[in-house]
Amino acid sequence: MAAWNSTQYLKFEKERNQPCVDLVQRISVAAPASIVDLGCGPGNSTQILRARWPAAQVTGVDSSEEMLATARRSHPSAEWSRADIREWVPTGSTAVVFSNAALQWLPDHRTLVPRLWSHVAPGGALAFQVPARTSPRAAWVEAFHAARATLGPSDGPEENVNESHVLRLEEYYDLLASAGAQRVDLWDTEYDHVLAGPDSVVEWTRGTALRPFLAGLAGEPERERFLSAYRREIERQYPTRTGGSVVFPFLRRFVVAYR
Repeated sequence: MAAWNSTQYLKFEKERNQPCVDLVQRISVAAPASIVDLGCGPGNSTQILRARWPAAQVTGVDSSEEMLATARRSHPSAEWSRADIREWVPTGSTAVVFSNAALQWLPDHRTLVPRLWSHVAPGGALAFQVPARTSPRAAWVEAFHAARATLGPSDGPEENVNESHVLRLEEYYDLLASAGAQRVDLWDTEYDHVLAGPDSVVEWTRGTALRPFLAGLAGEPERERFLSAYRREIERQYPTRTGGSVVFPFLRRFVVAYR
């Protein structure tokens, strides 16, 4: 996977934090002793967890050293650990296993989610949220494919930004209920982010889903050629509203399961 850029990611910190805040507030565990934040990135989600449960031992886990370096600089008193979520194993059971906008990068949720659930302590919870889509192609994905076509068949990598490992809500329910969850809360929320203009949509997506594709292009001229075409398509897909802003709908999928 292409390297993460924490500065690029945090350009939309307020908007990216809101689903995390909403998820944390919905977790009905009164006083967890231990919490792990899987895919913690630059530490913004970990700090939201620490604010909700200041007495808990909260550990942020991420596979990106660049992201963890930012987290350590910003929050030196917190605990940080480098690990791949697919291989992460705690030293003991954990009261709250949490993940904010990270599991969508990982395949085979039918195996991954039950494995994460197995590390939840009695009385604890597994809680995660992931980007979701109501149709096979969101508007920004349509813009990507149109811009990708301008490069020609051999000018770029074949990463499919439309690939999604996210399951339907009922599938997550079946996985967790069959694994012994006492209760499973499930919901989707679409956030209509008001961004400064079409370029903001470009910057949002290049900091996350477009990273592997952009990293695979041969050099800066090809990246700029692609981004120029992509900007034109984004302007077409997200028309400017009053005052120059654009409305960027973004659907999130939430799951909280209790042991």
